[in-house]
Amino acid sequence: MRLLITRGNSPAPVVGRGSTMSEQQHEQVRRWIEEYAHPLDTYDPAAPLDDLRSLAPLIGEAQVVAVGVSAREAREPAALQHRVVRLLVEEHGFRSVALEGDDPARLGLDTYVRTGEGDPRAMLGPARSFLRTEEVLTLVEWMRAYNARFPDDPVRFMTPALTTSALPPGGLAGIERRLAEDTIRWHAESGHRTVYWGGIGHTAVGSPRTVSPAPAASPPLTHRNAGSYVREHFGTGYVSLGVTFHHGRLSYSASVPVPPPDFAESVLDAVAPAAYYVTDLRTGPPPGPVRDWLHTPTRTRLVGPAYDPTDDQDHHLSGGALADWFDALVHVREVTPAQLL
Repeated sequence: MRLLITRGNSPAPVVGRGSTMSEQQHEQVRRWIEEYAHPLDTYDPAAPLDDLRSLAPLIGEAQVVAVGVSAREAREPAALQHRVVRLLVEEHGFRSVALEGDDPARLGLDTYVRTGEGDPRAMLGPARSFLRTEEVLTLVEWMRAYNARFPDDPVRFMTPALTTSALPPGGLAGIERRLAEDTIRWHAESGHRTVYWGGIGHTAVGSPRTVSPAPAASPPLTHRNAGSYVREHFGTGYVSLGVTFHHGRLSYSASVPVPPPDFAESVLDAVAPAAYYVTDLRTGPPPGPVRDWLHTPTRTRLVGPAYDPTDDQDHHLSGGALADWFDALVHVREVTPAQLL
């Protein structure tokens, strides 16, 4: 298990497609990560949060913190998302969770976390496949337990303005704009600082960015994404936290091999500590090989329901650098399947 969290206009390390990295530069990047690494003790959502409290400078006065994962049907990234939600709600005053991919009000989840009415397991039955997991159910049940303790200061699910399942004009580009508009509107109406639980292709600050394949059997798509619109609106009040991984297995039985050498994950995985994060990188490292590496266009994994491990190299996010996409980056070495309901 390896985790990296970095901060600033210049987050985590990377190598671009077609570029090469000298042994000397690779060693400098590795030493940079190790120097700023702090241990992350556990993925247990119920565990004490001591190991995450160094994220406080990263959070600051942010109004929206997005935790985007590169694979949704994996246990460790979802558990980390839950731990960050806990930290932000319990210690930083966040009071809304945006659950990307479905409408919590339609499913009855917002009513459940506020009142305790209904069966959340049954409510998740008609949800999108990547939300029908024990990990998401654990989040919902934690939110209900929190509200039972603090009924006068509850945490809620963000509710989209439109509950229709019809796609907005513009295809995926239109979806990205709608995701951002819903987040901005909810903040204006509720006044809540919001945690955005979603996928890395939506939460990265892509102005534009490219998703491949999107969907399967289609050419790569390049356009602005939700993260770029939310950053445009909130400025530094939007914090983008990306979660990548090196290899492992997903809940639909896909085995994800080690990444190609020009993927960012191949560099992030070269550090020895089992679990770590680095933070407080608001200005990034000084000019030199590490800063160059952070700002070099790259690719990261982007694993969706149509993922085909035989074409692993074709499933990626590209069109930018880690320093463009993320304020912080978490790297997990090996993932295991999320538990399906």
